[in-house]
Amino acid sequence: MSRIGKQPVEIPAGVEVTIGEDATVTVTGPRGTLRRRLHPDMRIVREDDLIRVERPSDDGFHRGLHGLTRTLIANMVEGVTKGYEKRLAIVGVGYRAAMKGRDLELQVGYSHPVVVSPPEGIEFETPSPTQIVVRGNDKELVGEVAARIRKIRKPEPYKGKGIRYENEYVRRKAGKAAKGGG
Repeated sequence: MSRIGKQPVEIPAGVEVTIGEDATVTVTGPRGTLRRRLHPDMRIVREDDLIRVERPSDDGFHRGLHGLTRTLIANMVEGVTKGYEKRLAIVGVGYRAAMKGRDLELQVGYSHPVVVSPPEGIEFETPSPTQIVVRGNDKELVGEVAARIRKIRKPEPYKGKGIRYENEYVRRKAGKAAKGGG
């Protein structure tokens, strides 16, 4: 048995979970609704305030799918109750972020400001000009949007300038002066 897959998912008060016959799971909570179509081989069983995921066989594909399915359902339940957020830090002289309505405007060393529009279900916040917070209910979407923002100006290895995740370690390289003579 998968150690993660065999653990039941607890449904907190105020959260409604609907399991469709085509392996579609809909989770509704105080922060909104999430819907996801899961693999039809996995059997999702609801028992009062618990959801269990059962697999049809012990072959490798189903073992891997077992833990994944359980984790996706658990992430949906947590997303509609607490939500998810990713924090990004901007490092560099003159590099900054600002909100323009719902959009995020970045000035990160290009000749023009870069404007990022949030997809449905995502919101941005800039507590300071060098910090960005990406919030939403869908864990996968929050991570993807944060990765796209980071990709606009990745941290470079010489001075460390760019957009990075909060607490991300950027490995620094020595410059030309440290090369030494031959």
